[in-house]
Amino acid sequence: MTFAPCAVSRVLVRASMAVLVLLALVAPQHQAWAQTNYPGKPVRIVLPFAAGGVADITARVIAERLGVKLNGRFYVENQPGAGGIAAARTVISSQPDGYTLALLSNGTAISVSLFNKLPYDPLKDFAPISSLGYFDFILATSADSPFKTLAEFIAAARAKPGSLNVGTINVGSTQNLSAELFKTAANLDFVIIPHRGTPEVLISTMQGNLGLMIDSYSALKGNLADGKIRALAATGPARSASTPDIPTVQESGVASYDVVSWNALFAPAATPPEIVKTLNQALREILAEPDVKKRLLELGIEAKASTPEEISARLKSDIDKWKNVIEKAGIPKQ
Repeated sequence: MTFAPCAVSRVLVRASMAVLVLLALVAPQHQAWAQTNYPGKPVRIVLPFAAGGVADITARVIAERLGVKLNGRFYVENQPGAGGIAAARTVISSQPDGYTLALLSNGTAISVSLFNKLPYDPLKDFAPISSLGYFDFILATSADSPFKTLAEFIAAARAKPGSLNVGTINVGSTQNLSAELFKTAANLDFVIIPHRGTPEVLISTMQGNLGLMIDSYSALKGNLADGKIRALAATGPARSASTPDIPTVQESGVASYDVVSWNALFAPAATPPEIVKTLNQALREILAEPDVKKRLLELGIEAKASTPEEISARLKSDIDKWKNVIEKAGIPKQ
């Protein structure tokens, strides 16, 4: 028996349509299976920071607990430098399947206004999952400084405008912009001196070259405990559970001052909502665990989960906040 060419074509078309229908039916089931059984392979969390810092330690604590909670493997990949651009590019260029995640921070919000043009939009190119924790910065001085309170530093700065120095790490860091915000919020005239890193700021402070320095509690903890420097105030709106004996800048007389930094987990945009929901629920449970809260509190971080909408709103709010600070300080874009 032979078939006319047109008959063969009709048979092939019908067969192709049948295959397409079958694939359409199977694909959603496979996708649902993959999401239900997430994670089916190792998940990497990409950080725009070097190993050993607050964000890195936080991410490693969370990665280990996520692995236990979700019966999988989560690991940290450090990609420091370039204002977080390299790390962000890695994440947004990956498949939005939940197997490459990003740790974003307050620094992400700053980068939007600090750079001439970012190759990504943090509000559009990432899917928010949850916050991980929040932390203040500490305003400290040398152990033999004449300033026993921040109010005394403020009074001295007003008495002799331009005579006092405040040290931070590099220009555009949260620490540096916290000093700029303090300067305008308290209506003070002092000189902000950026350094290459925290060790240099500490040395300058202990040598008496700085009237004040601003850095994270974790970075200053050892020297505070050894009595080499003295904490004058913390930057948050209320006293932190990690430093309950340190008054806030607001308590010291600068009512409008409020700086709280944060770390949070994001995924590439278009990541399936089911995976975001799975991760969010796991993080809510993990960040409520007493041992996790204790471990992070030792670093000066208050563990706190959020809804995706809450951390997205925080990112947007901080983008607007630091844009204003950068413009007022006249910091040139990089």
